[in-house]
Amino acid sequence: MAIFLSFLLILLFPSANAGWPPSPGYWPSSKFRPMSFYKGFRNLWGPGHQSVDQNALTIWLDRTSGSGFKSVKPFRSGYFGASIKVQPGYTAGVITAFYLSNNEAHPGFHDEVDIEFLGTTFGKPYTLQTNVYIRGSGDGKIIGREMKFHLWFDPTKDFHHYAILWSPREIIFLVDDVPIRRYPRKSDATFPLRPMWLYGSIWDASSWATEDGKYKADYRYQPFVAKYTNFKAGGCSAYAPTWCRPVSASPFRSGGLTSQQRRAMRWVQRYHMVYNYCRDPKRNHALTPECWTK
Repeated sequence: MAIFLSFLLILLFPSANAGWPPSPGYWPSSKFRPMSFYKGFRNLWGPGHQSVDQNALTIWLDRTSGSGFKSVKPFRSGYFGASIKVQPGYTAGVITAFYLSNNEAHPGFHDEVDIEFLGTTFGKPYTLQTNVYIRGSGDGKIIGREMKFHLWFDPTKDFHHYAILWSPREIIFLVDDVPIRRYPRKSDATFPLRPMWLYGSIWDASSWATEDGKYKADYRYQPFVAKYTNFKAGGCSAYAPTWCRPVSASPFRSGGLTSQQRRAMRWVQRYHMVYNYCRDPKRNHALTPECWTK
C-alpha cells in the first residue's frame, strides 16, 4: 500500500527537477509566422561558408573563415527567434550566435543583446550565454551582463527554438517558449533603446569562449557547423509609424510574464543557470546598478 501511495504521489506531484521545465502555459513563437531566409536576411561575411536549402541555413567555421548574416532592416522592438542546432563533439573556442546589435551604426558605442552557444570539449555540455550590452565599446571596456545556462536537453541532437523578445519595458530570453531570463528596463542608462539589426554568426573566439580561453578551437575537427531554420522576426521596425505597438511575451498586451511563465523561469534558473553576473563577487557592481536596485 505504501509503495502504491508513493507512486500515486509521484504521478500527481512530479518532482520540480524532473528533467523538463514546468509548462509556461503560453507560446509566443506561435504568434509569428516563419519567414524565408532570403526574405529577412542577407549574408554579412563569409559567403563561401553559408548555404541555404529550403529555408534552412547552414553556416560553418574552418581554418579559413567563419560566416555571418544580418537582417535586411533594423528594429526598435520585436520578437526575434530561430530554431538552431549546433555541432556535437569538440567545439571548444567556437561561438554560434543569434543576436541584436547596432555595432555597424554606432561603432565603438553600440548596444547588443546576445544568445550565444559557447563551444565545449568532449563529454561536457554546451553553455548557452545570454548577454546585454548598453553603449559598449570595442576597447575591452564593455560591461557585460552575462547569464549562462546548461540546457535541460542536448542542443546537438535536434533543433530547438531560441528567441529574444525586446520591448521598451524589458528583454526576455526564451528557449522553446520557456522564459529563461527577464532583463527589465530600470533606467535609460542600463537599457538598449536605439534601433538594432538581427544577426547570426559562427566564429573563432578561442581567447574566451570555453572556460575563459583554457581550451582553444582545434581545426583537426573542422568544419564546425551550425544550422538555423524557422526564422521569426516580428515587431516594430525602425521605419514603423510611432503608433506601432511592441509585442509581448505573454497574453498581457502591456508586457510582463504570467505567474506560470515566472514559475517556469524560476525552475530554469534554479536548476540550469551556471553563472549570473549579479552574483559574481569579482565584478564591480557599481557599474551594474540593476543588480542592486529594486
